[in-house]
Amino acid sequence: MTPSLIPLAAAQKSAEVTNWPGRIAWVVGLLVFVVFVYWLMREGWKWRGTLQGDLPELPAAPADPGKPPLLTLSGRYHGSTTAGQWLDRIVARGLGTRSRAELTLTEQGLDVVRPGAADFFVPVTALRGARLDKGIAGKVLTEGGLLIVTWEHGDKQIDSGFRSDRAGEHPAWVEAINQLSTTSTTEHTTSTTEHTETEGAR
Repeated sequence: MTPSLIPLAAAQKSAEVTNWPGRIAWVVGLLVFVVFVYWLMREGWKWRGTLQGDLPELPAAPADPGKPPLLTLSGRYHGSTTAGQWLDRIVARGLGTRSRAELTLTEQGLDVVRPGAADFFVPVTALRGARLDKGIAGKVLTEGGLLIVTWEHGDKQIDSGFRSDRAGEHPAWVEAINQLSTTSTTEHTTSTTEHTETEGAR
């Protein structure tokens, strides 16, 4: 090897040496950052749950479902938010946990069974309507990819997002829930009016 090539060969050989301490420090720093971000998210989740602690316990389904179901659905539950505010996630009472879901709609209301998470029931008197949408609480799908059910619990109106394994079922659910909620509201208004008139007559 000529004298002029010796320094070049030495430089190429030294370039193969890895700066292991620096690389290890970089990896450790990245892991610490990831853990810190996860901790912040977890604390934020707990804090949100504390702020929503006034949300009442979720109703349980009646022991006797009555007539045969109007509709059934298998799919996923994607979360709940304050109605009309698709980023204001509700995490209290287990509503923040995404899961598989089995939905059954009857004349008594909407029964939501969630393997591995808390089940809940929405009485027909609490249903406020349904619509198709594309996003809820950080989950964004194609237009109309989510079935959003609006219901009232305590003094709060809630939007809950579901996606059927067969998205073609969504329109039938929107129609059925809207019809049930309208009928229930009309009956409630009529009953309240009759009660007021009766009290006035006394």
